Amino acid sequence: MGALRQVIVGAAVAVGTAVAGVSMVRSMERPGRVTARAAPSEAEIGNQDIAFFRARVVRDPLSARDFAQLGRLNLQRARETGDNADLVQAETNARHSLALRDARNSEAFGVLASSLLSQHRFAEALEVSRRLLADDTTSVAARGLLGENLFELGRYEEAGTVLGTLAMYRNDPGIAPRLARWAELTGKPEEARRLMREAADEAERRHGMPKEQLAWFHLRLGDLAFRYGHLGEAKRELEAGLAIEPRDARLLAARARLYAVRGEWQAAADVGEQAIATTLDPATLGLLHDASRVLGDSTKAAEYYRAMALAVLRQPGPFHRAWSLFLLDHDREVPTVLAKVREELKSRQDIYGYDMLAWALHRSGRDGEARAPMQRALALGTRDAMLFHHAGMIERSLGHDDAARRYLEAALSTNPYWDPFHPAEARAVLDSLAHR
Repeated sequence: MGALRQVIVGAAVAVGTAVAGVSMVRSMERPGRVTARAAPSEAEIGNQDIAFFRARVVRDPLSARDFAQLGRLNLQRARETGDNADLVQAETNARHSLALRDARNSEAFGVLASSLLSQHRFAEALEVSRRLLADDTTSVAARGLLGENLFELGRYEEAGTVLGTLAMYRNDPGIAPRLARWAELTGKPEEARRLMREAADEAERRHGMPKEQLAWFHLRLGDLAFRYGHLGEAKRELEAGLAIEPRDARLLAARARLYAVRGEWQAAADVGEQAIATTLDPATLGLLHDASRVLGDSTKAAEYYRAMALAVLRQPGPFHRAWSLFLLDHDREVPTVLAKVREELKSRQDIYGYDMLAWALHRSGRDGEARAPMQRALALGTRDAMLFHHAGMIERSLGHDDAARRYLEAALSTNPYWDPFHPAEARAVLDSLAHR
């Protein structure tokens, strides 16, 4: 999330600096002649806005509004660059704003909740979201944040209730992604795709929507297409996003993954390198490890593994699921991962936490214990090929051939390209079951 998982909470705050509203800057090269310089990019404007508000809070350290504005700008830049330092700074500035004034300061509460959510500190974000909604019970954005926190924590009944009150806002670009994720979790992928398409179209019609957010909608649409085996559609969406933001690390990483599942490992490595040049994402480093191994460069694979381990230490949140899944799939540090999964489930009981527990138990050779959490992972009816594959492999290890066959066939019918390696494993197991 993880994917999800970028939080859309509205357009970036425009500030009244001279540069923010300028479409071009004129300079005098010599008397009588005026030349035009290209308008600054969104990233340059954002950096200038941050510098502007930093100067303001130095001059007036008691301005709760300026600290909230600065936090929002940090949050927006974090989404654009993937820089976790900006997420932490957004949290710091929001807390400072609230320390100065917590009454009628919904902006700071919103920034704080969003920054905590992006850091995967869901329990803390939940409390802040509740406070935000208590301050303004009519706030659609606050209900959206609350619903997202609830389903991330696995509190699905409450999440469904909250998100049900937002159905009338299904075309709102800030609400539709949450409704789409909920539809996906509850086994309605086509509804999820329709919601995201409508929201993306609405976002494009809105004046002033940041390019990063427009590109994110194409990323999410590409991910949805990829999850259900529509590789051509996924490719088109990722290309559309990259046309908007050519250096977006998330889009580049998704494109590298698309190459990997097609077996185009050199292309996957090349695009993956472009992605980590901007952001050291552990999942992308894991893909580069696998690409190097397939291409026969074991030294480079080992370097990527070490880099992945270091990158995880820099990530927000106490537990990195992509790293843990990589370790389990490569039979590394299985007891450590199992212990961490159990610890995380004490506070975050979502379906992917139970899936991780089941998979860690399977990798530990404890399939009898793995079956119960695997059933909990499937309880919402989520159509996810990875979940079906894990369930099938557990059932096969228990000698339940019919159940194994059903789950593995479901995995391949849901998405025959969910992973570079596991679909071939599923087909091999089905072949062995057919000959048994």
